[in-house]
Amino acid sequence: MPARMPPYDVAMTNSTSRTAAVIYNPTKVDLELLRSTVDSEAGAAGWAETLWFETSAEDAGQGATTRALERNVDLVIAAGGDGTVRAVVEAVRGHDVAVALLPSGTGNLLARNLSMTLDDMPGSIRAALTGVDRNIDLGMIRIERVDKTRDEHAFVVMAGLGLDAKMIVNTDEKLKAKAGWAAYVKALATSLRDPEELHFRFRLDDGEPKRTTAHTVILGNCGSLPANILLMPEAVLDDGMFDLMMTRPGGLLGWIRVWIKVAWTNGVVRRTAAGRALAGTHKNDRDLHYETGTEFIARLSKPHEIELDGDSFGKAIAFKAWMEPGALRVRVPAGS
Repeated sequence: MPARMPPYDVAMTNSTSRTAAVIYNPTKVDLELLRSTVDSEAGAAGWAETLWFETSAEDAGQGATTRALERNVDLVIAAGGDGTVRAVVEAVRGHDVAVALLPSGTGNLLARNLSMTLDDMPGSIRAALTGVDRNIDLGMIRIERVDKTRDEHAFVVMAGLGLDAKMIVNTDEKLKAKAGWAAYVKALATSLRDPEELHFRFRLDDGEPKRTTAHTVILGNCGSLPANILLMPEAVLDDGMFDLMMTRPGGLLGWIRVWIKVAWTNGVVRRTAAGRALAGTHKNDRDLHYETGTEFIARLSKPHEIELDGDSFGKAIAFKAWMEPGALRVRVPAGS
């Protein structure tokens, strides 16, 4: 496991001969505008000529990032959606290279949780080349399939099963391209009609094994979503832990209670110090349950869909998830 580093590291001010690589999703960016902006900002900051690597349907970004790292680049810039960011981070894991974000997708979840500007391309590129490095935690998960094979992946935002993963599977990609985050509303309505629950055994850290039933299980490294939804109000990107959320609402009233807690209490009230004092500490109940930990092992009674950072990853029969504290360096604007 990578050693935990100090939370902030000032980027080198003498950037002459330093090289950045842009890993870009051609379906998410205006390549001509992106190239001209990067060339302009890199020249102004004194960086060497930028290297460019395109993702594809066969390579979400891991292969492109690996080729960039083989060129000994000093910075990797992820220009795409949450899936591109996740793939880039997965390939960078274990390398002493910072990752910069150029928000270009629907959710831009990591950038959103880092309080970065989402719609300023020149500003994002300038921050990538002249900003500071912040060390954040990296989530890892080993998924076991029905045929007993296992595959391992990184995640920076959330890993989820149940309603959360079903919503991703049911999302119309064409509608998502046109309507953005609103496409998930239709997918959520479809998913809510599925009564199937998760039945599983689990162990959190060194606790006793337990059995439970839930509609949704989410492990979150951070908790803010679009539409002012704060799914996990206590989640922190650099505390060395994930936040575990499990829901099992009892009927329509239960779903209404969950929505009020997530959309109103978490999304509005708890965003201010006064609101947090008014709301008090969260009390777990049957509808909505939170815990924190560093390792979570689960075995399901039957295969269920699983999602990582908003992308479907097929069906899992079991999995082990853990946190690697401070394992990822992310470039953020100076002074942030």
